[in-house]
Amino acid sequence: MYIFETRHLCFNMKHQLSICLFLLLPISQLPALTYFVSNSGSDDNSGTSLNEALATPQQAADLVQPGDTVLVQNGTYIGFEIITSGTASMPIVFMTLGNDVLINEPGPTNDGINVENADYIIIDGFMVNDQPRNGIRLALSDHCIVRNCHCDNNFERGIFTGFTDDILIEKNVCTNSQDEHGIYVSNSSDGPVIRYNKCFGNNRAGIHLNGDLSAGGDGIISDAQIYGNELYENNLGAGLNMDGVEDAQIFNNLIYNNHNAQGISLYQVDGAIASRGAEIFNNTIIVPEDGRWGILVNTGANPGTKIYNNIILNEHSWRGCISAESIDDFSSDYNMLYDKLSASGDGSTIDFQEWQSLGLDSHSIVIDDASGLFENYLQTDFHLLAEAPAVDAGQNVTGLHEDFAGAVRPSGAGYDIGAYEFQGGTTALADILENSQINFHPNPFRSTITLENIHLQYLQFSLKNISGQEVYKGQVIDGRIEVGNLPAGSYALTIRTKEGKLLHSGLIVKL
Repeated sequence: MYIFETRHLCFNMKHQLSICLFLLLPISQLPALTYFVSNSGSDDNSGTSLNEALATPQQAADLVQPGDTVLVQNGTYIGFEIITSGTASMPIVFMTLGNDVLINEPGPTNDGINVENADYIIIDGFMVNDQPRNGIRLALSDHCIVRNCHCDNNFERGIFTGFTDDILIEKNVCTNSQDEHGIYVSNSSDGPVIRYNKCFGNNRAGIHLNGDLSAGGDGIISDAQIYGNELYENNLGAGLNMDGVEDAQIFNNLIYNNHNAQGISLYQVDGAIASRGAEIFNNTIIVPEDGRWGILVNTGANPGTKIYNNIILNEHSWRGCISAESIDDFSSDYNMLYDKLSASGDGSTIDFQEWQSLGLDSHSIVIDDASGLFENYLQTDFHLLAEAPAVDAGQNVTGLHEDFAGAVRPSGAGYDIGAYEFQGGTTALADILENSQINFHPNPFRSTITLENIHLQYLQFSLKNISGQEVYKGQVIDGRIEVGNLPAGSYALTIRTKEGKLLHSGLIVKL
């Protein structure tokens, strides 16, 4: 038994001849289409070639079906809304063909890009600025991806999600939100992965998670993974703020110079629970003079919470590194700290010796200042010096293989404390990588990816399909990746050295 679906494709030919094709096929056999959008296009076109490009992303959004890809050329566009779902094996992809695709006017919902009741959607590479509400919004939409987007000067937030299970938010830059946060995941959105983003200059938190019991659902965000993010120069709340979050893993983040704010805050206001069971490890957290606590663990947030392998420094006159209103079922160890902590919440401090007498941080290191620790503390370069006491002083972490920069972890006799792993004995490689900028010819590619400015040999690459299955791997030869007869589609590309260091990752499209 087949389920049938009709696809209606209309396009204009020369002399204004209009041809409409109706295809009646089993839904499993419907061909995936690639639509093109260009400022020089027309919404009367078919959109299925550059010569027949559409003029607006909204027209493409109205046409797409599962498995389709929309490629948007450089230019300035009005916002758009997606209400059609993809599937696990046939997601719908909206991707830019260059680095200068700007959404600067709102779509139908006062957001730049809105995904509503639509699962398995991928948004990749857009700049979304100056929106009256959110730069990018996803609601009631599961298994979606937002990556490589830049959201600046939007009124509410850069990226906002609500009731969005298993969302992936990666490699975005969210800046200068006028009212609230850079990235905001809300409303019982379980299993979010928020990684490799940069959030700064926002009026409130860099990243905010809130279970929002008042909005319905169970009011709990479960099993979040938050790693590899850089959060700085945000205001009010915390660099990373969590209300009603359970069993989150938070690691390899740089959180510094957030004002009137904590570094990381676990609490309850509108969530169904205080954020609890968090595993917070290998972060570097620097609190400025006008900040608050490095990590704040409010009432009810202590059960199951573990804090280890973190560098937490605080320049506030009296507030300190960790504040826990209760230490029942709470553990903290192998950290590097200033001599200011609290076991009774904000408002009071105790010294490191008294903190240790409570059974906490028995293997941690207390220091007076950051000298001898970082490459350049004043210039916010938090790479560890070779002689830093954080080197090889951390707790072993099963399954953690990379640091904030993607370098191999551990690299010495043990795990380092903080977001960076000192790459002892590999300075020459590190210097080469610092000077090697990986670029490849713009999407879409056909059979060859050409890398530029590469001075390393023995690079390995891997391609995975949209379901995460590895479909092709091999060696980079003379700066080229040959993919041969790889089927058309969207693929995740990773490039690594033979030692396993990640050099590049990104989404590519083959026509």
